[in-house]
Amino acid sequence: MADKLLLPENSDSLPRRLVSQLPDLMQPQDYRETGTKKKIRLRLTITEQGIEILGDALHAAELEELLTAAARKRDLLPVLERTLCG
Repeated sequence: MADKLLLPENSDSLPRRLVSQLPDLMQPQDYRETGTKKKIRLRLTITEQGIEILGDALHAAELEELLTAAARKRDLLPVLERTLCG
């Protein structure tokens, strides 16, 4: 299955690519806290190409805002990879 590149919803968003699978970083207790906390989990990996940031959140928009702000601060234009379900 080919990856699909999505155009940003607005000019402040990064381009997105739909992928079939990403690791799940959320834990069972995260789902029980959905009404009281907005939790984001991150995994940073150093690769030959640079730093890979894997993020997971129950509220995807907040995670995307955080990653977009970090990319803009460093003048980077990465592509956010997303799945359609958890």
